[in-house]
Amino acid sequence: MNGRGMVENGHMIRQLIYRPPRETLAPVETMSFATLRRLNDGWTQRGDFHVLAVVRRGRGWVSIDFSDHRLASRSVVWIRPGVVHRWENIDDLTGDLVLFVPTLPITPGSRDLAADPHASACWTATDAQWPLITAALGHLRLEAAAAHDTRTTELLGLLLSALLLRLSPPTDAVRTANDVFQRFRDAVEEEFRVHHDVAYYARRLGYSPRTLSRGVHAAIGRSAKDYLCERLVLEAERLLAHDRLTPARCGQRLGFPDASNFSAFFLRETGVRPGAWQTANLTARP
Repeated sequence: MNGRGMVENGHMIRQLIYRPPRETLAPVETMSFATLRRLNDGWTQRGDFHVLAVVRRGRGWVSIDFSDHRLASRSVVWIRPGVVHRWENIDDLTGDLVLFVPTLPITPGSRDLAADPHASACWTATDAQWPLITAALGHLRLEAAAAHDTRTTELLGLLLSALLLRLSPPTDAVRTANDVFQRFRDAVEEEFRVHHDVAYYARRLGYSPRTLSRGVHAAIGRSAKDYLCERLVLEAERLLAHDRLTPARCGQRLGFPDASNFSAFFLRETGVRPGAWQTANLTARP
């Protein structure tokens, strides 16, 4: 995808970098699906920014991290930084998209939502939520298009936070928010490519391994090791299917000491070897 606000530097997958319109330099940009259709070339994409889409009318599809989602009236899509995605059959969709940098949400609740890896990527807003979402979106769209001054970023951060807090994305995993899990989640996101040992994260965060494990299990119903392995598998699948790295290069990128070690890990977690998984899941080039 080319166009205002985004550039590409990838090959098999478009690596998108947020670049605000020159006339505003704002950390958030709004656009319509008509604009997206002009920019979209059918490639699989991965950005360093959030993409929030609200569908008013029409039907289409979006593929997000190996899952296909049907789009229709009142569909809400939230694609987070680093998540691979592809828009398909969006010719008759109408609605709005909001692109924003990860640091823009400014309230604690909106920051937690933006950082939550378990929130759904696509869902349908309820009848009660819909007018509140569209009102918040309309106000943000109006201010994003207005003339900017030194207070604009703070105002846009407030309006974006208000919109995010109205979304209420469903989640199946997180049952009880707690500081232990949130700190562990953030540390894993920073260092999972280097450190695969839960004991390392316990030391870094100042917890005993037992305290860390209890906190993570209370939040998501799974162990800290399970969470770390799931994050590694997801990134491996992205690299194998979209970046088309060889299994050996993929293992190297994720910090495994050698190709056989990575292959054994992937087989244990998924039931298939990385080469076989890649053959079955390669993203077709347009």
